[in-house]
Amino acid sequence: MTIKNPASLATRRSDSCDFREIIRNKIPLMDVRAPIEYQKGAFDNAQNYPLMNNAERASVGLCYKDNGQAAAITLGNSLVTGQSKANRLAQWQDFVQENPQGYLYCFRGGLRSQTVQRWLKELGVNYPLLTGGYKALRQFLLNELEQLALHPLTILAGNTGSGKTPLLAHCPNSLDLEGAAGHRGSSFGGFVTPQPSQIDFENSLAEQYITSDFSLDQNLILEDEGRLIGSVHLPDSLQQAMSRSPIVVIEESLEYRLEHIYQEYIIKMTDQFQASYGIEQGFIAFSHYLENGLFKVRKRLGSERYSQLQAIQTTALAQQQKGQLHNHLDWLKPLLGEYYDPMYQYQLKQKSERVIFRGNNTQCLAFFKNQ
Repeated sequence: MTIKNPASLATRRSDSCDFREIIRNKIPLMDVRAPIEYQKGAFDNAQNYPLMNNAERASVGLCYKDNGQAAAITLGNSLVTGQSKANRLAQWQDFVQENPQGYLYCFRGGLRSQTVQRWLKELGVNYPLLTGGYKALRQFLLNELEQLALHPLTILAGNTGSGKTPLLAHCPNSLDLEGAAGHRGSSFGGFVTPQPSQIDFENSLAEQYITSDFSLDQNLILEDEGRLIGSVHLPDSLQQAMSRSPIVVIEESLEYRLEHIYQEYIIKMTDQFQASYGIEQGFIAFSHYLENGLFKVRKRLGSERYSQLQAIQTTALAQQQKGQLHNHLDWLKPLLGEYYDPMYQYQLKQKSERVIFRGNNTQCLAFFKNQ
């Protein structure tokens, strides 16, 4: 494969780059690190087209440690040659052709990215490096998270099912912590897709903050979260800032909240599992999701009550296969009343002095718009 018009890229911009503009404009990035590095953490606008695979990288790293840089470079050149080099060049050329405005990077902007850049230049294509590589952009994003924690914040609280996340979607000065975390924060909070790594969560949250382009003194609205959201945790500075911030509490009826939970955790989750795995396997996966969620709170419920709700849940799943989904309310309602509501009210009582407003969804949204 060859570049259709290499001359059009041969005189393009230099390697200087503006990290903020790259994130804000979602400029494509070509990550040439090994897959194992990319899986540990990357950027939303990056695609992985490695110079070396995991085994090759490990061999070169060991050679560097034992014999120095020159020997490692020689080994790397011997590993990435012939057909393997041709295949990788074709991938890089395709990326360049499709993303002429992009950049490429390795970990520090060193030998690997420079090698890819040089090989592309031999084909008549000048493709710029991301200054400082992954490490520099990652540090920039971490610095942005520190800046985020300096904003005045308002925390949106409320019992489970009160509709906090949908309300935030109507607030332009909000950030979606749960969206970045890929988790809703409760025992049943997982989605069909797995959560991101801690690094990817932090990167995604920082990217969301940058693309929102808030003024430095703007008040931001965040959903009430503990330190952990599923398997990832909030940055310490942000968690501490949230713990000192004023709180707005949504208050909705039990019936309202049950209907919201039923739609989100039963109807939508069934659809998502079946869309991903097919009708039969998707329902099995959905069943396991509900069973595991209840299992996680068994100690708080006590063994006897857990067994009772487990039996009701099993019956509800059997009825769902016959098209009768509302039986799930038979275990959701006591789970809210006996576990989630008392726990949340206890937690909210500990920070009652920070509550500045209470109301239903409509009233809380009006409060935010008038701030």
